[in-house]
Amino acid sequence: MRRGRKTKIVATLGPSSSSPEQLKALFEAGADVFRINMSHTSHELLAVLHGRLRALEAEEKRPICILADLQGPKIRLGTLPGGKITLVEGAHIKLLREASSDDPAVIPIPHAEVFAALKQKHCLLIDDGKIRLRTWSAKPDSADAIVEVGGELKDRKGVNLPDTLLPVSAMTDKDHSDLDAALHLGVDWIALSFVQRPDDVAELKKLVRGRAGVLAKIEKPKALETLSEIIELADALMVARGDLGVELPLEAVPGWQKEITRAARKVGKPVVIATQMLESMIESSAPTRAEVSDVATAVFDGADAVMLSAETAAGKHPVEAVNVMDRIAIAVESGPLFQSIMDSQRATPEETTPDAIMAAVHQITHTVHARAIVCWTGSGSTGLRAARERPEAPIIALTPSVETARRLSIAWGLHCVMTDDAHDLDDVVERAAAIAYEEGFAKPGERIVITAGVPLGTPGATNLLRVAFIGGR
Repeated sequence: MRRGRKTKIVATLGPSSSSPEQLKALFEAGADVFRINMSHTSHELLAVLHGRLRALEAEEKRPICILADLQGPKIRLGTLPGGKITLVEGAHIKLLREASSDDPAVIPIPHAEVFAALKQKHCLLIDDGKIRLRTWSAKPDSADAIVEVGGELKDRKGVNLPDTLLPVSAMTDKDHSDLDAALHLGVDWIALSFVQRPDDVAELKKLVRGRAGVLAKIEKPKALETLSEIIELADALMVARGDLGVELPLEAVPGWQKEITRAARKVGKPVVIATQMLESMIESSAPTRAEVSDVATAVFDGADAVMLSAETAAGKHPVEAVNVMDRIAIAVESGPLFQSIMDSQRATPEETTPDAIMAAVHQITHTVHARAIVCWTGSGSTGLRAARERPEAPIIALTPSVETARRLSIAWGLHCVMTDDAHDLDDVVERAAAIAYEEGFAKPGERIVITAGVPLGTPGATNLLRVAFIGGR
């Protein structure tokens, strides 16, 4: 199965999309990566979904990428008198490190780490920002605050602290347990929530030990302060616009989306744009025009993937949502402006042989009108370098590793094919040409551009470029 676009689609699984029939329909509609949200998934269900996806992979004979998204720490209120209170703008309120409160002027927050880090003039956003408080004094077990935005407040609502660097790991005990279960099954990517600092990513990388890719979700303003270091450590990024849009001014999110996307592209690491992309399709069978423009913008920015959350997990029209996203990406990428925008955003190659080779591949492909770029890649690094160039020609990534093929399925433009390592240089060329023909990318007499590393089978040693013709069949 060959996609008609280069931007990948991530579909989140849930009650609307978990049966074998639904998974098959989503894949056929265009889903390249399946996200399992561990906030709502038991280990038993995780194993069931993983088994169904691997069975689908065997049936379709195409690598399927599975992403397990860890929940991360959740800061929530305790219980309130009567289950809810009303906060009035300008009122003074006390915050206490307690599990419950009988006083409507006291809000319980049963998290010692909050009070350990909270300082004067810090902001607290409650219930996705519907309530906003500002502290005017802070102590080890309490704080005094003024209500800047009031309203009805209910028990156990979530608390966001955009000004506060919390002294907590991005991984809870639940996350450690979920991680073990996911790695045991063999998922391809682990998404890390609540990233505040580079050390959070480093901690997960040590635990994963290369058994899966590590995707850092950028959803905390504190992460933006050390973005370059986080990008250096992570294998991929997600612009998680939900929490990011709660903790940042809404008008700042689009700019950061572009900045994060460009920074990730510059170093050749996949970047996923997520949250509310086709939100209205949770209920409606058609998106709004603004949502279509939002998805199109992410495609024009060169994002590796766009993600559906509740649209496919709990929505009424999961397959239609994937279909719509597929059609938007195809339309954008087929437009007259798309390739010129991609070319204008290309990064300067690093001073390495593999980067120089891939820059040359881009130029030669354009000059000789090659129909495809064929990359031999064992570890996946050559495939990612090819994707970073955002070429006009499709990219076929040939790999002997099923783990690499699955993991690369999240990256822009890569059509991954499993094949044994090449025996010699003649085999490199002949098999690349044969697969390009068999997969429908090139016809007899057309050119392809091939890259590989010599000695053959050496990870990351891209140093060979070859232009070849497709022979007659």
